[in-house]
Amino acid sequence: MNKSSCALRASVIHLAATLWMALAAASPAAERPNIVVILSDDMGYSDIGCYGGEIETPHLDRLAAGGLRFTQFYNTARCCPTRASLLSGLYPHQAGVGHMMEDKGLDGYRGNLNRNCLTMSEALRPAGYRTYAVGKWHVTRHAGPEGPKHNWPLQRGFDRFYGTIHGAGSFFDPSTLTRDNQPISAYADREYQPKQYYYTDAISDHAVRFIADHSRDHAEQPLFMYVAYTAAHWPMHALDEDIAKYRGRYDAGYDAIRQARLARMQELGLVPKDTELTPAAEDWDAVKDKAWETRCMEVYAAMIDRMDRGIGQIVAELERTGRLDNTLILFMQDNGGCAEAMGRTGNANHPNILRPESPTFPPLNADALLPPGSVPPQTRDGFPVRMGPRVMPGPADTYVAYGRGWANVSNTPFREYKHWVHEGGISTPLVAHWPQGIKRRGELERQPGHLVDIMATCVDLAGAEYPRERDGLPITPLEGLSLAPAFRGEMLSRDAIYWEHEGNRAVRAGDWKLVAKGPAGKWELYNMTTDRTEQHDLSAQEPERLAAMIAQWETYAKRANVLPWIWKPEYSAAQ
Repeated sequence: MNKSSCALRASVIHLAATLWMALAAASPAAERPNIVVILSDDMGYSDIGCYGGEIETPHLDRLAAGGLRFTQFYNTARCCPTRASLLSGLYPHQAGVGHMMEDKGLDGYRGNLNRNCLTMSEALRPAGYRTYAVGKWHVTRHAGPEGPKHNWPLQRGFDRFYGTIHGAGSFFDPSTLTRDNQPISAYADREYQPKQYYYTDAISDHAVRFIADHSRDHAEQPLFMYVAYTAAHWPMHALDEDIAKYRGRYDAGYDAIRQARLARMQELGLVPKDTELTPAAEDWDAVKDKAWETRCMEVYAAMIDRMDRGIGQIVAELERTGRLDNTLILFMQDNGGCAEAMGRTGNANHPNILRPESPTFPPLNADALLPPGSVPPQTRDGFPVRMGPRVMPGPADTYVAYGRGWANVSNTPFREYKHWVHEGGISTPLVAHWPQGIKRRGELERQPGHLVDIMATCVDLAGAEYPRERDGLPITPLEGLSLAPAFRGEMLSRDAIYWEHEGNRAVRAGDWKLVAKGPAGKWELYNMTTDRTEQHDLSAQEPERLAAMIAQWETYAKRANVLPWIWKPEYSAAQ
């Protein structure tokens, strides 16, 4: 083929692609689903009711009853890598967020969403979608109002945003609160002044507002919305009426709740009847202050309960505006239950567990912007933020995590927690509800999946084009698979699913999982069909499979910017 023929062929291809995108953008909204992706924070596999939990989540349960529950869906084991992976459809290192929000000097660990990936909103906008984000962003190290904003939501494809740029903070007065590109204070926000500000409610209320505004102003376009709750991440902050609902619910302690959850999970068919419960992380009989310990879980449950009610409001607004039948709603979690001890050992700022009678800090003005950071030293009205044993969590002046014992309950029946890539760290519910497109009602989908599949699913169902380059930069090809075949009851054709976080690493290929704990940890091998709780290491019995899967993981790690990594000791295949 001569040069002129090649040029003509290229021009024809370019014209066809341009016409296709124009037609996609102009096609009626009814032909493509609205998409609402909901992500919760620091929750375990068994917390919500339809996955075996005793926490009351009737709205999520209703979505599950009208759609699908995936039993073997996975995240990346940590908050910001999950968000980068979910938004981009890539493994987190490929998106530049292999760890947290610091630049470690390697492309896989820049702590910033890179320009070689698209976000879901950037992929769907050219296909005619209006795009909205509410809640936690946490994919840029530039969270302050004075810093660059190239990785803030509006600069990464969203039409509107309300939420926080930083990763964690008070539910009663969150730092880095932002509307669109404008940092705001919750207490000087003319557009939103509830009687009691509570971040979970603010996320839900703004999601509802965006849906209403969209239906009023852009009814002809399909809608994409990303709803990223901070519930139930520490601090354990909740409203009094919600906490009261769960008073006494956890007095029986860790083991009793774990046993009851496992029994419900077995009854629901989420895990086999012969599933072994992993050893308990903590001994309830050894807990000295049971009132404090139960209060931690009561507040945690209250946080999830309030989030579920907000999800119910979102669903109700979709129904009110006539969009629910053709809306794909996906609910999942960013990592497993969190065993971190934040706030459980004390606070040098205020060692007294009792709230003082009067403020001890100068009160902050209503319009003062709080600096980025997880733990504020004081409340806006000047009271010290209290931590430590016997500080009863819940109010705005407390900052306490629920602890390893309850995280072990949240992750029933699996091993480990957030950070680790054993099943307790990476297993998440996936509830998929779409009346017009998913005809399977109340069924379980047992094929493994990963949140890299969410972008691929959105691109597929939206009829969007995923480009090879943008602005002269190559775009990393998608790693995930569209879940649309699984929605129809068909098989997914998958090679493997991969993980790395803080030296914890794993690969899932078919029924087998290879996993190691820590940079120097020994590889372990498990059959997920017979031993999903990872109790019986078969690495010694399966040396050939072990070697093959180690090689498989190394191939992924080299191509996906995992290696070289930032951890010591250096990685070697012998580990």
